[in-house]
Amino acid sequence: MEDQTQQEQASAEVQKRVQDSFDRQGLMAHLGARITHIGPGRVHIVLPSRPEVTQQHGYFHAGATSAIADTAGGYAAYTLFPEDTEVLTVEYKINLLAPAVGDHIEAVGTVLKAGRTLTVCQLEVFGVPDGGERKLVANGQQTLIRVKRPER
Repeated sequence: MEDQTQQEQASAEVQKRVQDSFDRQGLMAHLGARITHIGPGRVHIVLPSRPEVTQQHGYFHAGATSAIADTAGGYAAYTLFPEDTEVLTVEYKINLLAPAVGDHIEAVGTVLKAGRTLTVCQLEVFGVPDGGERKLVANGQQTLIRVKRPER
Protein backbone atom coordinates (compact mmCIF):
# COMPACT_ATOMS: atom_id res chain seq x y z
CA MET A 1 0.00 0.00 0.00
CA GLU A 2 1.26 3.46 -0.81
CA ASP A 3 2.48 5.77 1.93
CA GLN A 4 -0.33 7.92 3.29
CA THR A 5 1.77 11.10 2.96
CA GLN A 6 1.93 10.46 -0.79
CA GLN A 7 -1.84 10.15 -1.19
CA GLU A 8 -3.95 12.90 -2.65
CA GLN A 9 -5.94 14.93 -0.13
CA ALA A 10 -9.56 15.95 -0.71
CA SER A 11 -10.34 19.66 -0.91
CA ALA A 12 -10.63 21.52 2.39
CA GLU A 13 -14.42 21.81 1.89
CA VAL A 14 -14.84 18.05 1.34
CA GLN A 15 -12.56 17.24 4.27
CA LYS A 16 -14.65 19.48 6.55
CA ARG A 17 -17.95 18.01 5.31
CA VAL A 18 -16.71 14.44 5.87
CA GLN A 19 -15.17 15.19 9.28
CA ASP A 20 -18.29 17.07 10.46
CA SER A 21 -20.49 14.15 9.44
CA PHE A 22 -18.13 11.63 11.07
CA ASP A 23 -18.14 13.68 14.29
CA ARG A 24 -21.96 13.25 14.47
CA GLN A 25 -21.64 9.44 14.49
CA GLY A 26 -22.26 8.21 18.01
CA LEU A 27 -20.91 4.72 17.30
CA MET A 28 -17.55 5.94 16.00
CA ALA A 29 -17.14 8.19 19.05
CA HIS A 30 -18.18 5.34 21.34
CA LEU A 31 -15.61 3.01 19.76
CA GLY A 32 -12.86 5.65 19.85
CA ALA A 33 -12.32 5.63 16.06
CA ARG A 34 -10.85 8.57 14.16
CA ILE A 35 -10.36 9.50 10.53
CA THR A 36 -6.69 9.73 9.55
CA HIS A 37 -6.97 10.38 5.80
CA ILE A 38 -9.62 11.92 3.53
CA GLY A 39 -8.85 11.79 -0.17
CA PRO A 40 -11.02 11.77 -3.28
CA GLY A 41 -12.69 8.35 -3.16
CA ARG A 42 -10.52 7.11 -0.26
CA VAL A 43 -10.85 7.33 3.52
CA HIS A 44 -8.80 5.76 6.33
CA ILE A 45 -10.17 5.19 9.84
CA VAL A 46 -8.05 4.06 12.80
CA LEU A 47 -9.37 2.25 15.87
CA PRO A 48 -6.96 1.98 18.84
CA SER A 49 -6.91 -1.27 20.79
CA ARG A 50 -8.83 -1.16 24.08
CA PRO A 51 -10.58 -3.92 26.06
CA GLU A 52 -13.96 -2.44 25.06
CA VAL A 53 -13.43 -3.26 21.35
CA THR A 54 -12.13 -6.80 21.78
CA GLN A 55 -13.74 -10.22 22.02
CA GLN A 56 -13.10 -12.96 24.58
CA HIS A 57 -9.71 -13.97 23.10
CA GLY A 58 -8.36 -10.42 23.07
CA TYR A 59 -8.67 -9.90 19.30
CA PHE A 60 -10.52 -6.90 17.90
CA HIS A 61 -14.20 -7.85 17.75
CA ALA A 62 -15.60 -8.56 14.27
CA GLY A 63 -18.34 -6.00 14.96
CA ALA A 64 -15.80 -3.23 15.61
CA THR A 65 -13.74 -4.31 12.60
CA SER A 66 -16.82 -4.34 10.38
CA ALA A 67 -18.12 -1.03 11.72
CA ILE A 68 -14.99 0.92 10.84
CA ALA A 69 -14.75 -0.82 7.45
CA ASP A 70 -18.36 0.11 6.63
CA THR A 71 -17.77 3.69 7.77
CA ALA A 72 -14.52 4.09 5.82
CA GLY A 73 -16.23 2.94 2.62
CA GLY A 74 -19.23 5.17 3.25
CA TYR A 75 -17.10 8.25 3.65
CA ALA A 76 -14.90 7.32 0.68
CA ALA A 77 -18.06 7.43 -1.44
CA TYR A 78 -19.26 10.61 0.30
CA THR A 79 -16.08 12.45 -0.79
CA LEU A 80 -17.34 12.18 -4.38
CA PHE A 81 -20.98 13.16 -3.72
CA PRO A 82 -22.48 16.61 -4.31
CA GLU A 83 -22.77 18.86 -1.24
CA ASP A 84 -26.57 18.57 -0.96
CA THR A 85 -26.51 14.75 -0.64
CA GLU A 86 -25.90 12.10 2.00
CA VAL A 87 -24.71 8.48 1.91
CA LEU A 88 -26.34 5.29 3.18
CA THR A 89 -25.05 1.73 3.06
CA VAL A 90 -27.20 -0.61 0.96
CA GLU A 91 -25.17 -3.75 1.68
CA TYR A 92 -21.71 -4.97 2.46
CA LYS A 93 -19.84 -8.25 2.66
CA ILE A 94 -16.74 -8.66 4.73
CA ASN A 95 -14.31 -11.56 4.99
CA LEU A 96 -12.35 -11.88 8.23
CA LEU A 97 -8.99 -13.20 7.01
CA ALA A 98 -6.97 -13.35 10.23
CA PRO A 99 -7.36 -12.45 13.90
CA ALA A 100 -7.26 -8.67 14.17
CA VAL A 101 -4.47 -7.84 16.59
CA GLY A 102 -2.15 -4.92 17.14
CA ASP A 103 -1.81 -1.51 18.66
CA HIS A 104 -4.67 -0.45 16.36
CA ILE A 105 -6.56 -1.49 13.27
CA GLU A 106 -6.90 0.69 10.20
CA ALA A 107 -9.81 0.51 7.78
CA VAL A 108 -9.34 1.78 4.24
CA GLY A 109 -12.37 2.44 2.06
CA THR A 110 -11.72 2.93 -1.65
CA VAL A 111 -14.29 3.74 -4.33
CA LEU A 112 -14.21 1.17 -7.14
CA LYS A 113 -17.13 2.58 -9.16
CA ALA A 114 -19.00 5.81 -8.52
CA GLY A 115 -22.43 6.01 -10.11
CA ARG A 116 -25.24 8.56 -10.11
CA THR A 117 -27.19 6.57 -7.52
CA LEU A 118 -25.11 3.58 -6.41
CA THR A 119 -21.41 3.50 -5.56
CA VAL A 120 -19.30 0.38 -4.96
CA CYS A 121 -16.33 0.43 -2.57
CA GLN A 122 -13.52 -1.91 -1.63
CA LEU A 123 -13.03 -2.35 2.11
CA GLU A 124 -9.73 -3.36 3.70
CA VAL A 125 -8.81 -3.59 7.38
CA PHE A 126 -5.22 -3.93 8.59
CA GLY A 127 -3.90 -4.97 11.99
CA VAL A 128 -1.04 -2.64 12.91
CA PRO A 129 1.28 -3.79 15.70
CA ASP A 130 3.27 -1.20 17.63
CA GLY A 131 6.38 -0.75 15.50
CA GLY A 132 5.58 -3.84 13.40
CA GLU A 133 4.41 -4.57 9.90
CA ARG A 134 0.72 -4.08 9.09
CA LYS A 135 -1.26 -7.17 8.12
CA LEU A 136 -4.48 -7.46 6.12
CA VAL A 137 -7.05 -8.92 8.55
CA ALA A 138 -10.31 -8.27 6.67
CA ASN A 139 -11.51 -7.28 3.23
CA GLY A 140 -14.85 -6.79 1.60
CA GLN A 141 -17.05 -4.92 -0.80
CA GLN A 142 -19.86 -2.48 -0.21
CA THR A 143 -22.70 -0.84 -2.12
CA LEU A 144 -23.83 2.64 -1.10
CA ILE A 145 -26.68 4.86 -2.20
CA ARG A 146 -26.60 8.60 -2.67
CA VAL A 147 -29.69 10.31 -1.23
CA LYS A 148 -30.87 13.91 -1.08
CA ARG A 149 -29.94 15.58 2.22
CA PRO A 150 -33.06 15.83 4.38
CA GLU A 151 -34.17 19.25 5.57
CA ARG A 152 -33.06 19.83 9.14
